[in-house]
Amino acid sequence: MAQGKVHRGLQHRSAEERANARRSMVACNRCRSRKTRCAGNPPYPCAACEDVGYDCVYSEAEKRVSITESYFRRLLSDAQAARQDGNRPPPPAPNSTSASQSTSLTPVETSLERDDWWYNGADNLFLNRSGEHQYIGASSATHLAKRLNPTSKNLALDARPLYDDPTSLRRSISPALPQLPPFEYAKRLYWVQYSYIGTIFSLIQPHDYEERLYIVYHQPPDLFNRESCLVYCQVLLIISYGLMYSVNQWSGDDGPPGFKYFKHALRFLPDIHEEGSIFFVEVLCYVAYYMQNLNRRDAAFLYIGTALRMAISLGLHQEASDPAMSEEDRNRRRRSWWSVYSLDRLLSVKSGNPITIQDEDIGTTWPRPINPGDVVPWPSVVLIHYTQLSRILGRIGEEIYRKKPRSGSNLLLSVQSIMDELFDWLRRVPDRLRIDFSTLGTHINRESVSLFLHFYSCVNMTARPLVFYVIQRRLDAETAGSVTDDWKKGLSQNAVQVIESCISAARATIMIMDAASKQNLVATYGYLDGEYIFSAALLLVMVNAAFPHNDSNARSMATALNLLRGMADRGNTILEARHSLLLELQSVIGPNRSGDVDNNAMDIPATPASIQKHTPSSSVVEHSTRTGPRPQNQDISSVQDISFNFDVNDDPGLWEEVLHQIDIDMDTDWIEQALRK
Repeated sequence: MAQGKVHRGLQHRSAEERANARRSMVACNRCRSRKTRCAGNPPYPCAACEDVGYDCVYSEAEKRVSITESYFRRLLSDAQAARQDGNRPPPPAPNSTSASQSTSLTPVETSLERDDWWYNGADNLFLNRSGEHQYIGASSATHLAKRLNPTSKNLALDARPLYDDPTSLRRSISPALPQLPPFEYAKRLYWVQYSYIGTIFSLIQPHDYEERLYIVYHQPPDLFNRESCLVYCQVLLIISYGLMYSVNQWSGDDGPPGFKYFKHALRFLPDIHEEGSIFFVEVLCYVAYYMQNLNRRDAAFLYIGTALRMAISLGLHQEASDPAMSEEDRNRRRRSWWSVYSLDRLLSVKSGNPITIQDEDIGTTWPRPINPGDVVPWPSVVLIHYTQLSRILGRIGEEIYRKKPRSGSNLLLSVQSIMDELFDWLRRVPDRLRIDFSTLGTHINRESVSLFLHFYSCVNMTARPLVFYVIQRRLDAETAGSVTDDWKKGLSQNAVQVIESCISAARATIMIMDAASKQNLVATYGYLDGEYIFSAALLLVMVNAAFPHNDSNARSMATALNLLRGMADRGNTILEARHSLLLELQSVIGPNRSGDVDNNAMDIPATPASIQKHTPSSSVVEHSTRTGPRPQNQDISSVQDISFNFDVNDDPGLWEEVLHQIDIDMDTDWIEQALRK
């Protein structure tokens, strides 16, 4: 390492010399971290450091070399094999003559000025702007997209927050509040956020919010009182959520709608070293989920982990033994526990991180009626069924993606057990919560949307390793010229059922979101809605690439891309980048895979929401107005009747091969080969 100190003589370099200084081939550490141009000349300090009296330091950079992309892929492949089978020498580098003669090979060059600074190899890490690594686990859809196309620049925004100013979330020392909305409007904002997250996460009751809202509007905050700070923090958070879910058009780099209230809410958040409380846990949950909506995944993981650990420290994961505690207080503990538990499962598994607590360590029951003989309140019914899915999601993350089964038979048994549990859940869902796909265009409620998007996502994630293995195998067969029109050939009946369930789940997700968007029930800037659409769209793009043409799958893919495009056009920059990535992947399909799809049918997908014309006030479907193909809900509804009875001796070799694909290391050569056609 060479270090240049600011000497007296160097401080008096003429202005002409500094003005004519050329950009250094090696930037100093300070300029490199600030991502600014550096005009230094090692060992002399650069002008930027010299102006502020900063000790200018140059770190010797590694030499960069250019190699062909095929050789780069071979090095990666050998490195992976070496970790499993012991060291082996790398393949010989291609000579300059052969490399120059091959026009189909693209050089891979790593330079100081590369734009895709976030990419650092085909692993689970992203680089953020400060140079720190961010981990994306194997169960994350982002991880899958990166493995499919590791050199894409459209994933760069997945490592960035949803705003540009890095100081946006720093606590302000001023106790002043932002301009609050009118009191009655602030009351309505509670019900806006309630319709999206208030039933699936029970973090505050309506009467408590109105009491705390009155305090915020009529009393100054006491910054030295923890309870007062929590009241102000929670009210500002709910206002920010209400605005985020109610505003449907946004542009700019100052955060999503309501962001300024979130920034002020953080100022009132007590320090973690203060004494915990159920109220504190509930506020931390709000903060964690908002951070996830901002694409601050690490911050969300930290906040929800803190909330869960605080809940554990308060004993919320066990039934209280105090006989003097009222049933109402017990139910609050139960609601708070299952809310933080469910949110932890969601944020952890969706980002590929480990869950925080195992189910065998939990002794808390579901919320109960206060009076014997009463029915469970409806919000608690929704919370219970949603949390049951989150519990299954935790199994998916741990048993399939994180703790890899030791054999293909164990993987098969895990898939069977999880699928059986999912469809057992489906059979027990109350009719009031079910989605009728034949009436999606006339009636749908947000709590059912949230619930069934969660369900179909669990189906998708459980079956995804098998689906992508079969897709990869078909792509390899196509390259070899031996692909058949029957993708089911050679697969057992149960394996086919798993794959068809996964595809049906993706199509059902898009049908639900398409109908919800037409009734203004999509959270344009919310995390989960965008995640569900992207995950389903990614699977449909690959299915359309590898499987024989299917009109329903093609229309669902087109609908999914249109939904992402619509959310991107309204200011969701994360989904804009993801939409561009999917178009990038779709472009490798080629004309030979597009099929004979009617363009009008692609523009108007065959979903009940789009083929049944009605007015918002109409409660009757006018079947006579149907145009275009038949709705694609017949096979979706049949998912409810599927059950699996796997035989561990049924094609064990298939599951052994699937086991090695759990990292979702999809065929990146597929993209290269398709681009060469």
